[in-house]
Amino acid sequence: MGAFPWHGRGPVVALPPGMRCMSSNLYKIPTLAKNNTCSSLRGARSDYRQLQRFSTSRTSQNGALDRTRNIGIIAHIDAGKTTTTERMLFYSGFTRRIGDVDEGSTVTDFLPAERARGITIQSAAITFHWPPGEVDETSGPQTGEQNEKAPRSSYPHTINLIDTPGHADFTFEVMRSLRILDGAVCILDGVAGVEAQTEKVWNQASTYRIPRVIYVNKLDRDGAAFGRTVREVSTRLGVYPAVCQIPWFHGGNGPFVGVADAINLQGLRWKEGEDGRTVKMSNLEQLEAEEPALAAELRRARIALVELLSEHDEDIVEKFFECEEDHLAVLPADIIASLRRCVLDQSSRIVPLFAGASFRNMGVQPLLDSVVNLLPSPPEAPDPEVSISGVKGGLRDLLSGDLIVEQSKKASVPAKGKQPKRKHGALQSSSRDAISKLQSCALAFKVVNDAKRGVLVYVRVYSGSLDRNSLLYNTNLQISERAPRLLKMYANDAVEVDSIPAGHIGVVVGLKQTRTGDTLVSYSGNKATPPEPLISLQLRPIAVPPPVFFTSVEPHSLSEEKRMHESLALLLREDPSLHVSVDEESGQTLLSGMGELHLEIARDRLINDLKAKASMGRIEIGYRESTLGISKPITKLFDKEIAGRKGKACCTAVVEPLDEQSTPQEQDEATLLDETYDGNQIIVRAPGLQIDRSSRTDEETSPFLPPGMDTVTFRTALQNGAMAALARGPQFTFPMHNTRVTLTINPATDLFGNETTTSALSSAARQATAAALQDVQFGAGTTMMEPVMNVIISVDEASLGSVVHDISSSRGGHIISLDEEVPLAGTDAAGTSESALEEEAPPPIDPSRVYAPPDPFETPSVGEEIPAAASRPRTIIAKVPLKEMVGYLRHLRSLTAGRGTFVMTVDRFENMSAQRQKAVLTELRGGF
Repeated sequence: MGAFPWHGRGPVVALPPGMRCMSSNLYKIPTLAKNNTCSSLRGARSDYRQLQRFSTSRTSQNGALDRTRNIGIIAHIDAGKTTTTERMLFYSGFTRRIGDVDEGSTVTDFLPAERARGITIQSAAITFHWPPGEVDETSGPQTGEQNEKAPRSSYPHTINLIDTPGHADFTFEVMRSLRILDGAVCILDGVAGVEAQTEKVWNQASTYRIPRVIYVNKLDRDGAAFGRTVREVSTRLGVYPAVCQIPWFHGGNGPFVGVADAINLQGLRWKEGEDGRTVKMSNLEQLEAEEPALAAELRRARIALVELLSEHDEDIVEKFFECEEDHLAVLPADIIASLRRCVLDQSSRIVPLFAGASFRNMGVQPLLDSVVNLLPSPPEAPDPEVSISGVKGGLRDLLSGDLIVEQSKKASVPAKGKQPKRKHGALQSSSRDAISKLQSCALAFKVVNDAKRGVLVYVRVYSGSLDRNSLLYNTNLQISERAPRLLKMYANDAVEVDSIPAGHIGVVVGLKQTRTGDTLVSYSGNKATPPEPLISLQLRPIAVPPPVFFTSVEPHSLSEEKRMHESLALLLREDPSLHVSVDEESGQTLLSGMGELHLEIARDRLINDLKAKASMGRIEIGYRESTLGISKPITKLFDKEIAGRKGKACCTAVVEPLDEQSTPQEQDEATLLDETYDGNQIIVRAPGLQIDRSSRTDEETSPFLPPGMDTVTFRTALQNGAMAALARGPQFTFPMHNTRVTLTINPATDLFGNETTTSALSSAARQATAAALQDVQFGAGTTMMEPVMNVIISVDEASLGSVVHDISSSRGGHIISLDEEVPLAGTDAAGTSESALEEEAPPPIDPSRVYAPPDPFETPSVGEEIPAAASRPRTIIAKVPLKEMVGYLRHLRSLTAGRGTFVMTVDRFENMSAQRQKAVLTELRGGF
């Protein structure tokens, strides 16, 4: 056993620094002078980019596309996503030093808020090559007979990597990144196992049919349990973990020193305290001599891996029989090929699983090899769904013309059933001509407002090539914009390029209208508008999740209000999961989002980056007031001069409660108005008012009405007066709700000719209604009402009892139903469409059939398997007062270990109990 620079396949010869060995191929890489204080990070990136020039040649795009990987890092918060990304950049030669999250020196976490909190807030895109070297489309495992068995990791590949957030508040940031990826690496904390956000992003990746591999991190920490984590993968994520590596603990129960590779039957050991570039490799015979227990477990891992693959892949069964049914004799290349087939097969539930400790620089290089070997290239990824003129299909069908022909047939059928053959053929021909002239099709999946470069639009190009200065047509907004500059992003650094080929991720600078989720197409001829049917082309849009946390935003002065709303518009363009609304009652501007941290970051962006002079405060809840009894008929005479003109009118009002059980008023000829406004019913009656409908005009008149006044003006004046009185309750000054007002006017006694004006009628109706409300207050009284939300909470079985008790006892809500199905109309609290997943739910996996190596110091509590019933999803439908839902998200997460989610909509206003009314009034009065 000897020390060698990492090369991915068995040891060959020791190389001098700066050289890399893979099989028989040598690749020159930049010297990583970690201790050289004179070398800067920016200089290393410049050298790296000179080595890896971004090729825009049309002839080399297809070859380079096979050696391209668009991957994302997904995980729960603090699982090690950014730490793993930093090691990937270091080993690929992109950086000269390893960044540290705690020091705030990482490449991908470049925002001040990210470095201050030590978390990822917005996804960062970065491009590097693995193995280090320039991608050559003429070489690779697909060319040459001598390279048939060579792994893909023997040849340099371009990796476009996106480091995504792990906090639940930034789920939408993960969603819009996932939808444009071809593969993903799911990182698990070896101590915590499968956590709440891991399950959420895993389900989102399943929705978009993204192939994945799993990396169990932090195995160097105390309490790490690799075997327990493997079993949790099967029970909580519902997949078969194909254990490709097992942890190597020194002496069986000592510190974590490396991994044992079940594919290549070798041990990989890193030296503690080094940068991880040098690894000691041992074959199975050497392991048996040094670590017999590890060697025996490695044999069991290889047998379990081959057996699992044999259940889902027929080709590996043939290889197994060719090796005379010897599990250890199956070639590593055959196992890798079988794993790749299972990963790319959407019906397979096998997911490769690897081990490591990124902070200790262990296990990252084999993970990079697995990304290249197992995850798909853009042509191998699932065909993205598109919609064109209402017809849905795959992008490849669109480019081949099949989807266009289907759309043409649908559009060419006339209403009367006549279908001229010539016209149908012309439609097919024009559609094929249109698709043949389509230069590029891209999806804007992220918009960032950069202080130096302006608005950056991140795009994934799906077909053709997006060229600089090309005219892009936005099919969502139906506008055209020119792309003056194109960038290839390296976290917060960038390199300007002339074009972005298909399958790659880039940035367009200078687009003024494009938002997150818009589809961009370019068409030959440089026309502003592409022909039909391309103007209706839509790549799969993002379902924006409903907000669950809200706060108010107030400008420091009226002069700053316009600036604040402009800044909020920029913020919404960046992050569509934020919502801005204006409360009609209080006049407050309300900002809603996915959680407290989400709004805190939005506030920082609003004040520090966009320089808006505003502050966030408490939400003012709009309470209501309702009558508890019927008033006596109250008559009021208005007799006063208004603006120098005498006004006189009389009106009688009766106020009573309005609810579902109240009997409706009888309609007769005397009823001029019977309508409901804002939860209140207003009835206007004028017995004896003779209406003349014989006029040539549409106006209804009456001889009893004052001159120049028609019935429409008459009842509108009375209605406005009643509404003005209902806007302020008699006891608590809140607007009235569930109140019926009946206004009665006798034309003979209550109207006074020219003295009765519209303003006089409104004033009389207002005074009569207000007096009737006062009469109710001194009689049956009034009560406060509060908005009640219809809440749908999704939890697991283990947390069901505590959440139900909290809703019914602590928050004054009542449970409507408990149901195991999720009736969210295809959208969960994270905004993920799960209808496809719930239609054909796969059967649960028996964890006893899953291979998992024993954990050192394993106890029954640690090794206990999670019962399937405890993790079964349950849904609670309840009605809860809005006041109790302010800040509920954080409380729900604490009750459910972070796994609970909810959505809510306004249901109605309900009367408050005396005890609750007293508590709310005390709070509104400042505790007095």
